[in-house]
Amino acid sequence: MTAPLDGVKVVELATLFAGPLAAGFLGDFGADVIKVEHPDKPDPSRGHGPAKDGVGLWWKVLGRNKRTITLNLSDPDGAEVLRQLLADTDVLVENFRPGTLERWGLGPEVLHELNPRLVVARISGFGQIGPYARRPGFGTLAEAMSGFAAATGEPDGPPTLPPFGLADSITGLAGAYAVMLALAARERTGAGQVVDLAIIEPIMAMLGPQITWYDQLGYRAPRLGNRSANNAPRNTYRCADGSWVAVSTSALSIAERVMTLVGRADLITQPWFATGSGRAVHADELDAAVGEWIAKRDRAEVVAAFEAAQAAVAPVYDVADILADPQYQALGTAVSVPDEDLGPVRMQNVPFRMSATPGTIRHGGRRHGQDTDDVLRELGLPDEQVAALRERGVI
Repeated sequence: MTAPLDGVKVVELATLFAGPLAAGFLGDFGADVIKVEHPDKPDPSRGHGPAKDGVGLWWKVLGRNKRTITLNLSDPDGAEVLRQLLADTDVLVENFRPGTLERWGLGPEVLHELNPRLVVARISGFGQIGPYARRPGFGTLAEAMSGFAAATGEPDGPPTLPPFGLADSITGLAGAYAVMLALAARERTGAGQVVDLAIIEPIMAMLGPQITWYDQLGYRAPRLGNRSANNAPRNTYRCADGSWVAVSTSALSIAERVMTLVGRADLITQPWFATGSGRAVHADELDAAVGEWIAKRDRAEVVAAFEAAQAAVAPVYDVADILADPQYQALGTAVSVPDEDLGPVRMQNVPFRMSATPGTIRHGGRRHGQDTDDVLRELGLPDEQVAALRERGVI
């Protein structure tokens, strides 16, 4: 079966998360992703998080479906090898600080003279322009500056950051989407283009109409913990067995079913109950009723009762719960991937299904520079030149 991106060649000059995730999403659907790392300074994600027998497990997910080569781009010979590699490449994904590629003589103008069809996706903390462009930027800073942290956490607590790369992950998806748009445009124009993607922006786009609220009303979203300013009851609730469930009542009909289920149908007749914002004002009363009912029952009983009432509830899962859940099993959300270091290793699958051209994970992240010789031979470099480059530390 032909994958949607079979024949698309992607070169990844990126480390850690946003850029590698963007390239990885393309690789999941058949693109030939060639990840370039420095000979002496591997992608730091190889050393992030837990490891097994010295093998970084996060890297196995982040590096899946990619070929790995090493290349010192600050060396003129290394830069020349990259130029040869990019001559027939479709997409370049890079996340250096703005100005770095230009300093090496590899800026987009130079690259487009070499290959006019090249799509150059430039991912950085703050974008290629503006007063902060040359600052070092990471997802944590985006989570802080986007409004996410200010609106997250308990009302009397500090702004709260996620314990994982949320902004980077959203940027990775946005980056893959932007690349696909640029490739679609190239089908009409024949020309590549530059994508300027700042990590501070995609997460902001996911935070709802905060800018419009402020523009029109001067409204700044407060920290509400697990509550919502838009509806209630909406919270997490502790069950009798110590586990937790989450309840959402965005629709009025669901709110009515929940309150009927917990024995407080009398609240449905209150004038304020008819709107989500009205219910949010009375969240204390609604939460007390729902929380008291749930606290007397184990999680399985709560979920079964909500399901029978056609009310919206979900257990709060950890990863062991996820792997055991029959819905995730039916979707194939976790998949076992062959790996030369670990043997079969489970990881999250491609995040959606396509009926005719599904994505697939062919292998986990490969060793540092493992495919260097193969890729350089494909460029036509003789073995003697490859050996000389390795001797000098260029590869």
